[in-house]
Order: sequence, then C-alpha cells, then structure tokens
Amino acid sequence: MTTAEYPKILAMCCRWCSYAGADLAGSMRLQYPPEVRILLVPCTGRVDLIHLLKAFELGFDAVFVSGCHEGDCHYLAGNIRAKKRVNKLKKDLEAMGIEPERLEIFHVSSGEGPKFAAVCREMAERVQRLGPSPVKRQTQAAEAKPSTIIATAG
Repeated sequence: MTTAEYPKILAMCCRWCSYAGADLAGSMRLQYPPEVRILLVPCTGRVDLIHLLKAFELGFDAVFVSGCHEGDCHYLAGNIRAKKRVNKLKKDLEAMGIEPERLEIFHVSSGEGPKFAAVCREMAERVQRLGPSPVKRQTQAAEAKPSTIIATAG
C-alpha cells in the first residue's frame, strides 16, 4: 500500500486533556495507527461544524474530537458544546449519504494514554470497514474527469 492509499484520520484534541493523553501514549511507546493526524485545539468547544466539514472536504476519511471528561472541562462546558455539535453533524452526514460513524467524540484525560491509543485503533478499524470517504471518492472522480477530457481531445 502506498502512502496515498492509507486512510486519513484527523484527531482534534483538546490542549488540556486529550493532547496530553496522546503525548502520554507516545511516551509509553504505545502503538496506534500511523494514519491518525493530531490537531491541537485550545478546547473542543472551539471546534465548529465548519471545521469538521472542512476536514472531510480536505480528504480525511474519518474525524474524531477528543477532549476532557464531561464535568472536567477547563472551560466549564466546552466539551458539552462539542458533543452537541458532533451529534448534530452526525445526523446531517447521514442525511447527506455519508456514514455517521466517520465522525465521533471521545473523552480522554491526560493520564489515559492507553485509552487514546485504543481510540485511534477503533477509528482506524472503522475506516478500514467503511472504506474511503464518499467525499474523497467524489473529489477524485471530479478531478479525473477534466484530465480524461483533455486526454481524449488531444
């Protein structure tokens, strides 16, 4: 498999808990899939619907938001707002014909390195089961059409 064929997974991790959990997983040398790309966010409450949609548009096959446990948010209720947004977008994705399992929210604290690695493995398994994102397939098909037209016109 070439690098281009590997699924792409974006992990949007809160600065205070999940990013530190990812760091702990690395310090503990825990294995998790290399296709997971981590994006540090100040709080999961700052992740907007447009950010999640843009990730799919950019070619990610799955996206997960990972933050503090409910009730432990450093910004009081940021993780609860994020959970509401993720759940709303999951319904919208289904209406668009995109599997809602491609988007998820997890709660991982700074001391839960093994849990972070397990979450990454879970998302990678989902993507393997679901296959490439329909958004990616549509984008690749749209990009292929002009070159086909040019090749046949020449």
